[in-house]
Amino acid sequence: MAKQKKMVEAITSMDEDFAKWYTDVVKKAELTDYSGVKGCMVIRPYGYAIWENIQKDLDARFKKTGHENVYMPMLIPESLLQKEKDHVEGFAPEVAWVTQGGQEKLAERLCIRPTSEVLFCEHYQKIINSYRDLPKLYNQWCSVMRWEKTTRPFLRSSEFLWQEGHTMHETEEEARQETMQQLMTYADFYRETLAIPAVIGRKTEKEKFAGARETYTIEPMMHNGVALQGGTSHYFGDGFAKSFGITFTGRDNTLQYPHQTSWGVSTRMIGAIIMVHGDDNGLVLPPKVAPIQVVIVPIAMHKEGVLEKAKELADKLSDTFRVKLDDSDNSPGWKFSEYEMKGVPLRLEIGPKDIEQNQCVLVRRDNREKTFVSLDNLTEEIPKLLQAVHDGLYEKALANLKEKTYTAHDYTEFLDIAANKPGFIKAMWCGDVECENKIKEETGGVKSRCIPFEEEHISDVCVCCGKPAKHQVYWGKQY
Repeated sequence: MAKQKKMVEAITSMDEDFAKWYTDVVKKAELTDYSGVKGCMVIRPYGYAIWENIQKDLDARFKKTGHENVYMPMLIPESLLQKEKDHVEGFAPEVAWVTQGGQEKLAERLCIRPTSEVLFCEHYQKIINSYRDLPKLYNQWCSVMRWEKTTRPFLRSSEFLWQEGHTMHETEEEARQETMQQLMTYADFYRETLAIPAVIGRKTEKEKFAGARETYTIEPMMHNGVALQGGTSHYFGDGFAKSFGITFTGRDNTLQYPHQTSWGVSTRMIGAIIMVHGDDNGLVLPPKVAPIQVVIVPIAMHKEGVLEKAKELADKLSDTFRVKLDDSDNSPGWKFSEYEMKGVPLRLEIGPKDIEQNQCVLVRRDNREKTFVSLDNLTEEIPKLLQAVHDGLYEKALANLKEKTYTAHDYTEFLDIAANKPGFIKAMWCGDVECENKIKEETGGVKSRCIPFEEEHISDVCVCCGKPAKHQVYWGKQY
């Protein structure tokens, strides 16, 4: 029990210091470690297993809608990167360059990919010739590098893992449909798999992706009221196609430019899981991505028949669930604390008295509710409890989102909320970037998160300048 107490006390309370709490959880749950390169992280087995489950779920969703996985090079020649002006200007401050190969200085600098639009365009230029070659529905799982000044594991690192979809279409309508389809795929994934609600909408011109005509975003709220850009989907039009000379012969035998999209999510989703669902005892993982869904803890393991029964249950349940039997000599109390730290959705306790009564105890990680279940009914009851954990996590996160979303009718009210009530602020906006810049400067970092698809009419004028309003916007600070 002493070990249990020591482990829990090692976590800073999230109400005391949320940033320190986050770092403590990442380290104590053994998700990452620091590397010898600033801003680059070692993703440890437990953290990578979460990513693998995320990847498996999303990959199946992408393939169901006809997407194929490919792999592009890591290095981009500088001349290729320069072909799309807006794109390169947007990424220039974050680009890492390779200038030497072996013992020789390179004739041309090579960029370590911060994203892969130009690589896909170079390839598409070679393989797209006719409307019969379209659409091209490609996705890539890889790492990218962006030279970040301030880093934090999962949330903002110089190198990170992600998926990036890049598609080409015959018509603008098809490309726009793809853009929205993939956005809603992300929204469904956040809700159905990660148990995370989010605000969904379009980015302003100032905040859209470099080179895109329109950017759409998933914006979940963390426990402390700060936003995290959870995923984006971009419509590029034919801008990249024109820059790279990608043309095809259309159905009317004329030469045309294809329409392009890209969309992506990254390992920052793991950061979202931690900050949306975690508590002062550590991780709380959604069952569908948890590396261990059920941990079996034998009670009085030294007594006859207990360990044997625990092993029997582990063998039986492993066919259906991700199960771990902890038969180490640590105390049950230490094990309870250990797997609470790791966020395991269900704990199964089995001891001599339970065996006599042909039952076990199942304990939910999200609310610590205990349920006595007959050993004969485990395979039927565990899925119900895992779903209950998922639903409980979602409802709690949704309540936090609603509780920390405020409405501002004028600038005085807006500034008061921004200073005293962390969260999202709903307010009207005139559409001018000057107001976005002023709000960010005067609030210490509050930015436009998105223009929601279903806008509310809060007032007739911009909250900042008083000019006629064009849109209702969600505003907030972000990681």
